Amino acid sequence: MKRILLFTFVFAIATPFIANSQFEKLKDSVVQLFGVVMTADSLQGIPSVSIVVKGQNRGTMTNDQGVFSIVVLKGDMIEFSSIGYKPKLVSIPRDIEGNQYSMIQLMVTDTVYLPATIIKPRPTREQFERDFLNTDVPDDNIEIARQNTEESKRRILSKSLPADGGEATSYTLRNNAKRYYHAGQAPPQNIFNPFAWNEFIKAWKRGDYKKKP
Repeated sequence: MKRILLFTFVFAIATPFIANSQFEKLKDSVVQLFGVVMTADSLQGIPSVSIVVKGQNRGTMTNDQGVFSIVVLKGDMIEFSSIGYKPKLVSIPRDIEGNQYSMIQLMVTDTVYLPATIIKPRPTREQFERDFLNTDVPDDNIEIARQNTEESKRRILSKSLPADGGEATSYTLRNNAKRYYHAGQAPPQNIFNPFAWNEFIKAWKRGDYKKKP
């Protein structure tokens, strides 16, 4: 019993010193990284360059003059990327003296050669008349609307068409609201929801799940 009390007493005294030592170590590893991103050939500032701490969900972007500033840790890997330039990965040195580090990052233009596209006319006038003029196009608006809203066509379009701005924004806002609503707790499961079970039993008694002839 005395040993337990002695251990507890020593631990209570040593804990603040250990925590303070860890805080000082973390404080010493934090670095304010700032600098400018420029083109390697003309030394012009590059705006809107994405600067991301690799492996972490945080970063920043350069301003109109290519200047940036971000808080990093010693030893972090910083990735610079921009459309039209080759990405660059830079390591923050671990032996930096102080808590500030400046740099000038040069980026090389990334040239991409696309395969040639040859546009050819239709071979003959007869083929144009056969493929275009003889195409059966329904002139009834109801028939056109029916074909455009067929389930098979809607299924194909839903898989191929990207979401527009309104849909993407609404989806993001709903997900954020759901995440904030359940912050700090596990999201509920309907299998444990008594109201959901009540609705299921009522539907089962009504015969909603019976196979319809």
